Amino acid sequence: MATFATKRATTLAPTVRTLASGAPIAPRLNLAARGQASEHDHDHGHSESSRSDIRPRWAGGVTFSAAGLVSKTVTTVHSPAFQPRLIHTSVANKDAPQVPDYSKYRTDPGSNRALSYFMVGSLGVLSASAAKSSISEFLQTMAASADVLALAKVEVDLSTIPEGKNVIIKWRGKPVFIRHRTQSEVDEARAVDWKSLRDPQSDEDRVQKPEWLVMLGVCTHLGCVPIGEAGDFGGWFCPCHGSHYDISGRARKGPAPLNLEVPAYEFTDGDGKVIIG
Repeated sequence: MATFATKRATTLAPTVRTLASGAPIAPRLNLAARGQASEHDHDHGHSESSRSDIRPRWAGGVTFSAAGLVSKTVTTVHSPAFQPRLIHTSVANKDAPQVPDYSKYRTDPGSNRALSYFMVGSLGVLSASAAKSSISEFLQTMAASADVLALAKVEVDLSTIPEGKNVIIKWRGKPVFIRHRTQSEVDEARAVDWKSLRDPQSDEDRVQKPEWLVMLGVCTHLGCVPIGEAGDFGGWFCPCHGSHYDISGRARKGPAPLNLEVPAYEFTDGDGKVIIG
């Protein structure tokens, strides 16, 4: 009886993952290492380890030894302490030929000196003008108002004052006495020995014209207003504390220490007016 043997091919599932080329995937196995040349081959090409089709012994693999089956694997591990060093090339080289020449763009400092002086002087003048304007406006804010300036000077028509009479006007909040003196009153005022008075002052020093006497109607004792054409000397009398003034306004009796004050005034030419202030 004849016996027939049958061959049967079976494809088993691979136990190792492979790439599309068929090479196994070994993440930590260096399969691309070339064999190291032997020290006895002298580069003649006869060494077994220098052949590209034979895996070198140092690259790893499975070998037999007296202890049994030994597996050797060589891996390539990158050191975490490794740090690449780079060459720094940012330092300027003065002699480098590629540096552009900017000499034609540079200007001579002496060529624009006049322009610099002109600009500095102009800025100085403008700054001084601005400072002057600012200071003037600031000072104007502290000046007197228009109504106060209107009362700074008072004009009085002397033709309305008869001879031998007094007129009282208001100037800067104070009374002003204007006396049209007679010739006898003038002679009486100038006949007094003024050097012996409490506040020595001659009649000529107190008037600009002999017939016109202009003075403030404020007692020099405590600021009261004296009464005209009264007192022991025919001039003014302060009833508050009993001060007497003569026809020239000089203190003659009582507690008043000084003569009645004479303000600044001037006569206008031709129209018979006096301006006080």
